[in-house]
Amino acid sequence: MFLALRDLRFARGRFALMGAVVALIAVLGVLLSGLASGLADAGISGLHALPITHMAFDEKATSEQFSRSTVEQEDWQAWSKAPGVKRAEPFGNTLANAQVTQGAKKGEQVNLAVFGMAPDSPLAPSPTRGESLEQGGAGIVITREIADLGVEIGDVLTADRSEVRLKVVGLVDRTISYGHIGVAYANLDTWRHLHYGLPGDLPEAARRQATAVALTLEVGTDVSAVEKATATRAKTKEATFDASPGYAAESSTMALIKGFLYAISALVVGAFFTVWTVQRKAEIALLKALGAPTGYILRDALAQVVAVLVGATVIGTAVGLALGSAMIGKAPFSLSAPAIATSSGLLIGLGTVGAVVAVRRITAVDPLTALGATR
Repeated sequence: MFLALRDLRFARGRFALMGAVVALIAVLGVLLSGLASGLADAGISGLHALPITHMAFDEKATSEQFSRSTVEQEDWQAWSKAPGVKRAEPFGNTLANAQVTQGAKKGEQVNLAVFGMAPDSPLAPSPTRGESLEQGGAGIVITREIADLGVEIGDVLTADRSEVRLKVVGLVDRTISYGHIGVAYANLDTWRHLHYGLPGDLPEAARRQATAVALTLEVGTDVSAVEKATATRAKTKEATFDASPGYAAESSTMALIKGFLYAISALVVGAFFTVWTVQRKAEIALLKALGAPTGYILRDALAQVVAVLVGATVIGTAVGLALGSAMIGKAPFSLSAPAIATSSGLLIGLGTVGAVVAVRRITAVDPLTALGATR
C-alpha cells in the first residue's frame, strides 16, 4: 500500500513546489538566526567576554544602567568585604569619539566603547600583540573591530572635546564590541578623563567614581544586605546585556520576526496538506473499504509530511549556510550551530503540527465513498 509515499513519486511536481516553499522558509530561518546571533554579538560581546558573574549598579539607575549609573569607592570596597564575594572591583563604561592624530590613518574618525578597569585587574585583557594595560601606562588596548578601521599599535587617537590623547599599546585579535562599537580597554584614570571630558588633572571626586562594581560571586550568595548598605543593585552578567544600547529592542524584534516566520510555515504546510488530503479522499476511502485501519493511514500520511519537511529543510539549511558564510565579515552575521539546529527543528516540528490538523480529516472519510455512497 503506502499510499502517501507512492504519492511522492506520482505527484513529484506538486511536492517539489511545496518542498521549494519549505526550503525557502528554511533559508530565511538560517539567515534570521545568523543575523540575530550577529546583532547580539555586536551588541554585547564585550560584556560577555568579561570574567565576572554579576555587576552592581546604582539602584537609582533602573534602565540604561551603563550610561546612568555611578558608584563610589566606598561601594566597591564594601562589596569586596561582603561574604561570598570572591572579587569586587570598579568598572567604567563610556562611548567616545576620537580621531587618529598620529599614524597611517591620520584624520580617520573612530568610535570607541571604552571599558575602564585597574591595569592589574583580571578584567584587563591579555593582548595578542603589543603591551598590556599594566605595561602600557596610560595607553589603550584595542580590539579587532577597531584595528579593521586601520588603527595600529603605536597610533595616537585624540578624543573629541576633551582632547585626551590615547596611545594604542596593544591589540586583542578578536571581534569584541559593545553597542555595535569596537571596545577599547583603558585604565580607570584614562576612562575618567574620557567619561567626564576633563583633560589634565582629575578632581578628587572623579577619582573615586566608576560606572559599576564588577563582581565574582560564589553560587548562592545572598547579597541583599550589601545591596542595602551601598544603595546598589546586583545583576547577573546575562541580565546586564539589556543595558547595552539597542540590545533589547534588536533581540525582541528578531524574535518577533522569527516567530511570525514559524507561524507562517505551519499555516502554509497545513494548508497544502489540507488540500492534498481532500484531493485524496477517494483513495483513502478505498483503503478503508479494504480494511486499512485509520491509525495506519494517519501514520502513512504523517510519514509523507515528515519526508517532505525533512528533505526540504535539509536543502534549505544547506543553502542558508552557504549564503550566511558569504555574509560573514560584510554584515553582523554569526553562524551558531545551536541556533541553526533550533531553527530547523522548529520548522519541522511546527510544520508537522500544522499538517497534523490537516491529516486528521482522514478520520472523517467514510469508506462507503469508495462504493459510490455519494452518488
